[in-house]
This record gives sequence, structure tokens and C-alpha cells, in this order.
Amino acid sequence: MKKTFLFLLLIFTTVITAQESDLNWLTDFEEAKQIAKDSKKPILMYFTGSDWCAPCIMLQEDFFSTIKFKKQSQNVVLLKVDIPRRVDVISKEQLKANKKLLGKYNKEGGFPNIIALNHKGKVLDSQGSYSASLRDPDRYFSFVSKVIDDY
Repeated sequence: MKKTFLFLLLIFTTVITAQESDLNWLTDFEEAKQIAKDSKKPILMYFTGSDWCAPCIMLQEDFFSTIKFKKQSQNVVLLKVDIPRRVDVISKEQLKANKKLLGKYNKEGGFPNIIALNHKGKVLDSQGSYSASLRDPDRYFSFVSKVIDDY
């Protein structure tokens, strides 16, 4: 049973990752800040546990994979901060950089968590706590719209 669950989780994660390829997720914070400065767009920093966080996987399906978000994403700089449990998901260097961002911007360690930042790294707003019982992506769409409008 446990092996079947892990196998299904691996397949699901692979499918989700393939769907994400339509979005331009950056993983380097300094690069994201520079692009945000040059393009005059806010940064959406997304904290995820891509291989273990069930709410993150649901949020991917309900929000990030939608056409509506793909349109919204044209007005922001996307930065993914992944804290996976498997060691083969990201490099050790990337994990170290991500944990540094986690310590600075997501001290409570909530997953998923989206932090809106300006090009200097100043926090503008945040949205977290996605759950199976709520599965309400509308508040995330509203959050991104507000961030874009207020920037």
C-alpha cells in the first residue's frame, strides 16, 4: 500500500511539474529582484514542498495550472522556493538558498505560502494556508489581482 501511494505521488508530481512548464518560475532571488526592477513588476515568492505538501499539490492543480493564473502571471515575476524532502528534486546549493529565504520570509514555515515583494525584497502582502476542506482558489486570484493593482 505504501509503495503504491509513493508511486502515485511520484506520477502526480511529475504531471504537475510538466504543467508548470508553461509558467516562467525563477529560482534565483537576486535574478527575480533584477527582473522585477527592470520590468516594474512585483515578485510572487511561492514557498512549496513539491514532493510532500498535499495542500501545495492541490494549490498547483486549483490555481497555478489554470488559464486565469497564467494570464495573471504575465504581470508578476514568479519565484519558486521549493523545500522538498527528496534530495534529488533540487541541488544542495538551491536547497541551501531556499532555506535561507524560508528563514527570512517564511519564519513560521507554512506551506503553501505566497509572499508578494517589491524589487528590493520588501514584503507587500502574503497569502497562505490552502486546505483540502476549503479548496477555494478565488482568494488566491483576488490576492494576485490586488498585488498587481496596488503595485
